[in-house]
Amino acid sequence: MFLPSDWSPPCGKCCTKKYSSLLQIPWRVFCKKGCGTDAETWEECVEQCEGICYKDPVLKDQQWSAYIDRSPGDESYSRDCFRACVSGCGFKFEVPPEKADEVQPKRPPKPPVVKKPPAPPQTPPADDMPSTSA
Repeated sequence: MFLPSDWSPPCGKCCTKKYSSLLQIPWRVFCKKGCGTDAETWEECVEQCEGICYKDPVLKDQQWSAYIDRSPGDESYSRDCFRACVSGCGFKFEVPPEKADEVQPKRPPKPPVVKKPPAPPQTPPADDMPSTSA
């Protein structure tokens, strides 16, 4: 049995079609992760999307270290990844797009990175020696 060269699973085709106009980050890849999950239920699939798209910092107390994991990193990217992945789950489990669009991640948003204010410029210590000329 031979498959046509342009054949792909129907779920993957739906992802490609939905995200074909986005060029910067291929969200269709995350959609296809939802399609290709080994989850047996819609709920399990959504949970797996959270695991794929939201990561905790790798180094304790270093929020930036979430960027070195395999998730998209930035909070907005994680949200978009989750949306795309849940779309794939919707295609896989034949959930209406309206219902898939309503799903929110269970985890709270990442806390914002707090930047420390710059330290005030330090003035050189006053010289204890009196100024005298020799």
